[in-house]
Amino acid sequence: MRRTTAGIAALLVLAAGGLAGCSADPPEDAVSAFVAGWQSGDLNDVGFVTASGSGIAAPEVLTGIRELYGDLTGPPPAVSAGKTTTTGDDASTPITVKWTLPGGVEWSYQSTVRATKAGRDDWAVIWEPALVQPDLATGDKLRLRRVASDRATIQDADGKPLVGPQKVVVIGVSPEKITDFTKLKNGLAAAFKKVAVDVDLDALKGRVDAADPGAFIDLVTLRRADYNKVRNQVRPLPGTVFREETRQLAPTRAFARALLGTVDAATKEDIDARPDVLKVGDQAGHGGLQQKYDDTLRGTAGLSVVISREAADGAVEDDPIFQSDPVDGKPVKVTIDTATQNAADKALAGEKQPSSMVAIRVSDGAVLAVANGPDAGGVNTALTGQVPPGSTFKMVSGYGVLARDVVTADTVVDCPKTFTVDGREFKNSHDEALGKVPFHVDFAKSCNTAFASLAPKLTAAGLQEASTALGLGGAWDMGIEAYTGEVSDGGTGTELAAAIFGQGSTVVSPVAMAAATAAVAKGQFQPPKLVLDPAPAKPGEAGPQLDPEAVASLREMMREVVTNGTGTALKSVPGKPVHGKTGTAEFENGSEDTHSWFVGYQDDVAFAVMVQKGGAGSEAAVPIVKRFLTELNK
Repeated sequence: MRRTTAGIAALLVLAAGGLAGCSADPPEDAVSAFVAGWQSGDLNDVGFVTASGSGIAAPEVLTGIRELYGDLTGPPPAVSAGKTTTTGDDASTPITVKWTLPGGVEWSYQSTVRATKAGRDDWAVIWEPALVQPDLATGDKLRLRRVASDRATIQDADGKPLVGPQKVVVIGVSPEKITDFTKLKNGLAAAFKKVAVDVDLDALKGRVDAADPGAFIDLVTLRRADYNKVRNQVRPLPGTVFREETRQLAPTRAFARALLGTVDAATKEDIDARPDVLKVGDQAGHGGLQQKYDDTLRGTAGLSVVISREAADGAVEDDPIFQSDPVDGKPVKVTIDTATQNAADKALAGEKQPSSMVAIRVSDGAVLAVANGPDAGGVNTALTGQVPPGSTFKMVSGYGVLARDVVTADTVVDCPKTFTVDGREFKNSHDEALGKVPFHVDFAKSCNTAFASLAPKLTAAGLQEASTALGLGGAWDMGIEAYTGEVSDGGTGTELAAAIFGQGSTVVSPVAMAAATAAVAKGQFQPPKLVLDPAPAKPGEAGPQLDPEAVASLREMMREVVTNGTGTALKSVPGKPVHGKTGTAEFENGSEDTHSWFVGYQDDVAFAVMVQKGGAGSEAAVPIVKRFLTELNK
């Protein structure tokens, strides 16, 4: 059958139209090109139109996308397209967008890519901010906001907070408000003296001159109670400014301050050292347990993604669209006992020289108090000090000679004024000479020459053996830095003679001597424990039982120190009988300065006190012990 020319022409038109429809790219290809270009940062292979249908260049679209990023540093690492739905000249494709935010936080959501073919030969992607995130509009920006976690507290063994939130007032000055600098400085000095805080006001003029006129120059942070004592003095001063805050604080300013540390605004050094953790405005632990366990206590901050947009009145508002919740900090549990710590802090407060005290529960080795005074700040000499023990070490060497049967408590051991070893002369305090007296008298009166004469019989090995039995130099970990001591090797006759009464190269810390004293009281060394949770990985192991006869005799001699020796000032303290040993430690050749020591125990509490340059043990350390036990036994 013959077709007409018109029919053939119509067929050709239909065929051409069908070929054109088959050759055009499907919308899925346009979406795939957009997804790939978004992630690579090159959209030149994608055609775009605006929502109104007008064309827009790919670089302009890329600029628009990047402006929406705000705090996000680049394109999303993962974008995947779903199934496209096509209706005539319009198509819609769901996409899943996944971002990896700071801290490894994953953020995933769905958006939609719309495409159109209206008035075009090929499909074009419709550019609109909702492509990046469905809630975005022109002018918006994505912003990241940290969501702070709640800092946990340091708790006692019963779970009661030792540190908690307290109101404070930050006292500062603002350069633009200062009208009379001399009046300001003198007024501040008088006020700070009233509450016994030390502020370097000599450097204040330089700080003021270098600061911006409206700056807040931080001087000191006072607990509300302390601030109230000086409020009427500091507020009228020309230039003072004030800021109220809440800080994590111990019950009192002195309370185990060096052990606990403080929580303060993160410094630039803090932030530079840990930029992934700390940001400006964060609080950070400084010193002691607060710094060591900062990550545990602080928890993990959350992260919020918000859309930041300008409202009609010009104010910038945040519209949250995603949040990873913060993980609150975990408490750190320690053995510190509030009553014992307060007693130790009060006892040291009356001593002008730098001093330290550690108290340990004999029955289980729990550290009940760690005090440094009168205001040691962050210096924790009680745990980390390395000083000669002086005659308190006679407790250790005394156990050694008794355990080795070198002497008994009743063996007569001469106590001359001087005793010479290999040409070196040893002498007693105040050139005392007791003559030929029982060993328990030598111990009670702290005779150096008697002990020096016993050194060859004890031997260097015996000295090490006794020291190890009482835990000195051992490998024990309380969960915070502490010095366990190092005992002289007694390598020469003179070194051994000096070491037997706590001189020579032997160095200890107050906590090491408190633990050794607790071992005498219990009859066995057990590693002192302080941090209960998180428990230290290697707390150390208990030692063997001490020689029962030797340790029984040693306890009686330590009691005689108090009843009829160098510690008689403790005879009248309330509570059960006190056992102990005084010590006077020389620490520098050619100097008459000495550290003052006392180690002892009463009932279930063993303790060690050391006063730097405090003179004889009976002069400074014993009065501290008396104040401590009097307060503790109220």
